[in-house]
Amino acid sequence: MQLPRAILVGKGAILKAGRVCRDLKLSGKALVISGPHTYRIAGERLCSVLEEERDVEVALVSEASMDEVEKVNKLIYKKRIDFVAGVGGGKVIDIAKLAAEKSSLEFISVPTAASHDGIASSRASIKHDKNTVSIAAQAPLGVIADTEIIRKAPYRLTASGCGDIISKFTAVKDWELAHRVKGEEYSEYAAALSLMAAKIIINSCDVIRRNGEEGVRKVVKALISSGVAMSIAGSSRPGSGSEHKFSHALDALVPKPALHGEQCGVGSIMMMYLHGDDWRKIKNSLKRIGAPTNAEELGIEERYIIEALTKAHRIRPSRYTILGNGLTEKKAREIASATGVI
Repeated sequence: MQLPRAILVGKGAILKAGRVCRDLKLSGKALVISGPHTYRIAGERLCSVLEEERDVEVALVSEASMDEVEKVNKLIYKKRIDFVAGVGGGKVIDIAKLAAEKSSLEFISVPTAASHDGIASSRASIKHDKNTVSIAAQAPLGVIADTEIIRKAPYRLTASGCGDIISKFTAVKDWELAHRVKGEEYSEYAAALSLMAAKIIINSCDVIRRNGEEGVRKVVKALISSGVAMSIAGSSRPGSGSEHKFSHALDALVPKPALHGEQCGVGSIMMMYLHGDDWRKIKNSLKRIGAPTNAEELGIEERYIIEALTKAHRIRPSRYTILGNGLTEKKAREIASATGVI
């Protein structure tokens, strides 16, 4: 079980990065991994803080791919890096955690947006053979979430993070179903933690919509809780079910997909309908937050929604969900129509 040992959330948190490193006994040369945009937003600031006590190298990455991970790993060995800090959104942090895993180094997560639950998880989504796959990676030893920086990110990213967290309702239902039907190992504690994160978002929609300090803090804490739940479970089961399969299917089909959390949120509406539970509560909560609830708001043609529903069960087929052996086109259209997704 890999869990963060230090979590710092708040305004100006990035300025305390040196203290966090000292508390975690991280010494030697640091590699700050960031993107061109997020480096200007927060990477430079982190470098200046860390450089007060150590040498710092910088790696700028563009996409979450194994090629980028290999480039970073070559730099780690060449520069004799002692620990890694990922500063940016989901792609950057996923590259940082995979590079840390491959080089057996500790890793600090410094998110610049609250767009999905990879902030604190031991899983990474990476492009491989033209598909996006979720693989085991290094969980962060520490998380530094500066709410002042995150609040200035486009609100769409925060709303996407909320969609990802709300989708834990169906992810846990799928996990419970797999436990009953297939005898799959199930952790009540991990499931309860994941559901708690989802309930925080459901109960805080109006506060989150104002995009102030309090709302951002709630979203960040929920995202971290979700990541920790996955680390406890030793898999992504508490946070990823049929709704994530739907999202990954869209990624493979749509020329320009929506954000991951947006697609998972819409997927969760339909999967909760399939489970025969309160899908309207999911939909209404997403609406209040300002997240998409249908194909039009996702910017995705309805035909792709139907196709993704019929193909979603093929994504990670070993993971049993409410999708079972798949949906017919007629059933997929019925579900999408009944829930107003199309």
